[in-house]
Amino acid sequence: MSTPPVPPHPSLATLLRSGEPAAGPGPGPATGDTADAEDRMPPVVAAVDTGAATAPVTGGASPSFLHAARHARPAARRTPRWQWLLLAALALLLAVQVVVADRATLAARAGTRPLVAGLCAVLRCSLPPWHQPDAFTMLQRDIRPLPGTEGVLQVQASFRNDARWAQAWPQLRLSLADADGRVTGRRLLSPDDYLGGAHDPQQRLAPGQSAQVAFLLREPAATTVAYTFEFR
Repeated sequence: MSTPPVPPHPSLATLLRSGEPAAGPGPGPATGDTADAEDRMPPVVAAVDTGAATAPVTGGASPSFLHAARHARPAARRTPRWQWLLLAALALLLAVQVVVADRATLAARAGTRPLVAGLCAVLRCSLPPWHQPDAFTMLQRDIRPLPGTEGVLQVQASFRNDARWAQAWPQLRLSLADADGRVTGRRLLSPDDYLGGAHDPQQRLAPGQSAQVAFLLREPAATTVAYTFEFR
């Protein structure tokens, strides 16, 4: 009986070319080439789930280019102080011009007159006098027939300015009535009427100052028994 031929064993070079592992005993210790390949592998890093994307956590400091970008932000520009001062000066100048232009209206109000008066004292501007007729108080009054002249009445009166500011001489409204209360005559007298040529339009009655006036008036009717004064 003849023995079947035994196939020849492939050489090591043939196995390496075909990509098949060489037959031999079980795995042994890693060779030097394998250890070097493992050392060259990059380290595995853990991943953290942020809910949107998985980002590697390296545990080190942030990159230097992030610090450079953070420091490269432009600082907010501040308005120079002189510009604020110039704006405030222009606003103050505009307010002064408005007050001076409308000073007559503002001077007629008790709340704004002190401000306007102080401003005009500095700027040397004219200011209309205060006008408050009800602040004049009648102190004495007397009307009687002029002796020796029929139908002529002699009027004498004294009054005082009780306002906070100086006032011009007021107008006097004189009303005459008979015994039944019927008005028999009425006349509005200006300062020129009861002061005559002695009246100075620029003259003012200071606060608390009193004045006396006397003038003649033609009697409208012989039945006149009552009279009243009003300031206008």
